[in-house]
Amino acid sequence: MDARDGPTDAPDGAAAEPVPLLEPADGLPEVVRSPTALRAVAAAIAGGHGPIAVDAERASGFRYSARAYLVQLRRAGAGSFLIDPIPLAGRFEPLAQALDGPEWVLHAASQDLACLAELGLRPATLFDTELAGRLAGLPRVGLGPMVEQLLGLRLEKGHGAADWSTRPLPQDWLVYAALDVEVLIELRDVLDDMLTKQGKREWAAQEFEAVRTAPPPPPRADPWRRTSGIHRIRRPRQLAAVRELWRARDELAEQRDIAPGRVLPDSAIIEASVTAPTSADELARLPVFRGRAQRRLASYWWSALHRAAALPNPELPPTTLASDGPPPVSRWADRDPEAAARLAAARAAVAELGQRYDLPVENLLQPDLLRRLCWQPPTTSVAEALRAAGARPWQVELTAEPLERALLAGTHTSTETTPATG
Repeated sequence: MDARDGPTDAPDGAAAEPVPLLEPADGLPEVVRSPTALRAVAAAIAGGHGPIAVDAERASGFRYSARAYLVQLRRAGAGSFLIDPIPLAGRFEPLAQALDGPEWVLHAASQDLACLAELGLRPATLFDTELAGRLAGLPRVGLGPMVEQLLGLRLEKGHGAADWSTRPLPQDWLVYAALDVEVLIELRDVLDDMLTKQGKREWAAQEFEAVRTAPPPPPRADPWRRTSGIHRIRRPRQLAAVRELWRARDELAEQRDIAPGRVLPDSAIIEASVTAPTSADELARLPVFRGRAQRRLASYWWSALHRAAALPNPELPPTTLASDGPPPVSRWADRDPEAAARLAAARAAVAELGQRYDLPVENLLQPDLLRRLCWQPPTTSVAEALRAAGARPWQVELTAEPLERALLAGTHTSTETTPATG
């Protein structure tokens, strides 16, 4: 029996054992590295039929860039393909033309669309199997668990977090990459059928289109404030040291295309900022900085600390950033009891909807949008406010009226329970 025939028989009352999927059905394809081979792939893809399974492997945690280091494709009637985009940079137009039109099937598409767009590859339509699993109410939506639950196959995982910039790529990594697209079309069809039977297919289509057309996220304000351990920093001068070391590290990491944490760990930035060494030699005696690689960069890191120490007080960063959103929910009861009551009522309404339709509440409505709605109720209708904030039509249809009632009920409850004064 071929592994793709499904799980083996099990005794009555026992779960069928998933069948390990260990090698591609048609064998491991050669990695495409030349323009001539890429044109042949484009012709084969164009001659196939049905949706196209698409995946990409990056080197997150190893490289500064988020570029794709391997692109995997599969289409019925064409087969599977592994493409090395590094030697093919700027020469993807034949493939882009072949991929333009058919539906793409990806798992967690938002993670890969940006690096594929860098290659000039953009979908005209999209099916996201991870998002489909969420909307279908599946408890686990990783590719492995869904393939096991819905297809009775077991993917051998283990290379997803590998350094895909490695050359040559090991054969077992390539097998792993090829198998990821081998199961996507079949998984897509099962999920599509589930969503249709649940009456959620149109909801999914709206979600897929939102992912496909989402703009790039705006740059973070003060990204250095996300340095792990920054909660230990209390003084503006120390914050300035964190900022200057972070910026110096980021510049060096980008130049070398190395993940920032591999250039200098966050813990070293925090330690140097708290300790405030007074010379490069003193800095080099701190943990991490006393290592051979960091000793060679001691003057570079010391220059960053010196810049922070020399800043006039008005140029020091504030200890906290002004926010355009509501305060932390834990403070609502003290700062605005009515808003806290509205949020409690709204959360209960959304939770009830999630349970009724077997949907995660975060997919039913973004938590940040719900908080903003409750902190400062809209002057228009709730439906109009939801649409203006980017909620999809299906979300507005399900949530607008329950939230309208919840906001009113929350306000009334707060008013009735507030003790009279005087």
